[in-house]
Amino acid sequence: MRALWHACTKGGGKGALPEEKNKLLPLQQPQLQHQLSQQQLLVAPTSLVKVESAMILLPGASRVLQQVLLSRLRSTEKPLEVDFHLTEFDDVRYHIKASAKEPKQVLLSISLPQSPPETVLSAGLPFGAIEAVKGAFGSVSQVVDPPENDYHLTLNVDVGSFPTDEGLADQLITKLASLRSVVLGAPLREILKHLATKTVAPDADRLVALMHRPRESYFVIPQAEKVTVVFPMRFKDSNDVILGTSFLQEFMEARRSPGLSTAPPCVWSPSPPLELKGAPGQALDANAGFVSFVIFPRHVEGDKLDKSVWILSTFYAYVSYHIKCSKAFMHTRMRRRVETLIQVLNRAKPEVEKEKKSMSGRSFKRAV
Repeated sequence: MRALWHACTKGGGKGALPEEKNKLLPLQQPQLQHQLSQQQLLVAPTSLVKVESAMILLPGASRVLQQVLLSRLRSTEKPLEVDFHLTEFDDVRYHIKASAKEPKQVLLSISLPQSPPETVLSAGLPFGAIEAVKGAFGSVSQVVDPPENDYHLTLNVDVGSFPTDEGLADQLITKLASLRSVVLGAPLREILKHLATKTVAPDADRLVALMHRPRESYFVIPQAEKVTVVFPMRFKDSNDVILGTSFLQEFMEARRSPGLSTAPPCVWSPSPPLELKGAPGQALDANAGFVSFVIFPRHVEGDKLDKSVWILSTFYAYVSYHIKCSKAFMHTRMRRRVETLIQVLNRAKPEVEKEKKSMSGRSFKRAV
């Protein structure tokens, strides 16, 4: 499998697929398939993807949340009842509800997957999530206490209080549609904000476990001049383990190219790094190794902060998505190769000479 991976990626550069991948992207990207009814909205598997520098990045904003809020803000027709349930990757669930009597009031609830025991939670949410939500959305939304049953957080969004400027309103809707990033990335954002302002205490070298995906965590080690983020990588399928290991090794090598010299240093190791000393035993069981990123203040300055938080929070989904695209690409190449071989074999078959008939109806074969 490893040899097949390198054969299929030959000529595409380290960590990149061949040029033919660009032709296949429209087929490989998950399409926004949804089934609308008065009771449920099913989305598989997430919203549209963004392609930058031949790498596929998952967007932070949920496309469905954007559409619902936009329709409530700009609809000129008689408002209808809205009661949608949707699920994004890593088992994050949403519930969007609005009545016809109060069309500008939208109840938005979010439920997070089961967290690992080593993570620090506050009322079922990552530490600092409530403060992050209030700071991000201001007066346009209010936290409902207690939240809806089976959900961890419920917001009452007042669409009628959105800015009248269309551009500002769109920015606010995009931010609300990024609720997942605000909630799950709250602890990491707080740590990186301290790093950007260089207010991390010199003795703050401690291990912080954050929610990575259902029942799994990743680890952050804040220090005075840098923050180290370590991801234990696990895959259930044995082929995914091989592809994921190859991808992560090439991912580390790509950092050495001139165009990525300013990117955060990346290290892959088959064994736990020294930074994970003291981590629980189940967190160190990773069949695809460990990936470490070293974040310096220049990496989180200004508008880089939110993007860094989102990319780090969804790193596993990013790798998993690229593995699926790579498998689909290799299967396409293999099928194309088989079709080519079949055509060659068909051309190699000797032609069967047809019998010829005379005027009297007798059949004969030409003698060689």
